[in-house]
Amino acid sequence: MESYEKMLEHGMKNLPNTSIEKGRFEMPKVQGHIEGNKTIINNFLQIADQLRRKPEHILKFLQRELATPGIVKEGRLTLGRKIGSVQINEKVEKYAKIFVICRECGKPDTQLIKEGPIQMIKCTVCGARHPAR
Repeated sequence: MESYEKMLEHGMKNLPNTSIEKGRFEMPKVQGHIEGNKTIINNFLQIADQLRRKPEHILKFLQRELATPGIVKEGRLTLGRKIGSVQINEKVEKYAKIFVICRECGKPDTQLIKEGPIQMIKCTVCGARHPAR
């Protein structure tokens, strides 16, 4: 029977070299246009899918942050006033930092769960749990 140190050394040699993947998750960018007094975001459902959150939750956040009404229809988000894409992208990034990215490991692999009245973010990578603001 081998000693613990020899087995540990053998195991460490056989571990794959870990590479830090930063490019796996890219912050989604809005694609849209201004039509009259309204702003239309064509890829809203794709953004929600990429962030792995319900479109209704992201919509509620954007409405509050941008102080404008909005409606999702036929996969597109229509906001009730003219808003530049830079400002909308900033709000989507803010949403991701608050509700998607894990505070412990920085990975986007999280789930929103409700524990009583508190909405919690649970990381599926490191197992950390913390309340959403």
